[in-house]
Amino acid sequence: MLKNYLHLSEIDLIPTGGGDAIAAPREQWNDGSNTLAIAPGEVVTYDRNYVSNDLLRKHGILVHEIHSSELSRGRGGPRCMSCPLVREDL
Repeated sequence: MLKNYLHLSEIDLIPTGGGDAIAAPREQWNDGSNTLAIAPGEVVTYDRNYVSNDLLRKHGILVHEIHSSELSRGRGGPRCMSCPLVREDL
């Protein structure tokens, strides 16, 4: 299980669009689940996914929203448009 690999007792899964029958498919199509984690508890998302972004904030995550009018035309989100970085072990 994922929590075993991460050495956690519990994992809090946050569904895209909150699992709402209308919001979830819409925000999934709009890359709501394509969130880029930039630090523990800090992410970059598209501003148009307001339901998912609100849920992330309610779970204590710092959300940086970016405008998506032109970027999203290529059908990719913040995570898809990032490149790998070489980082030191923490």
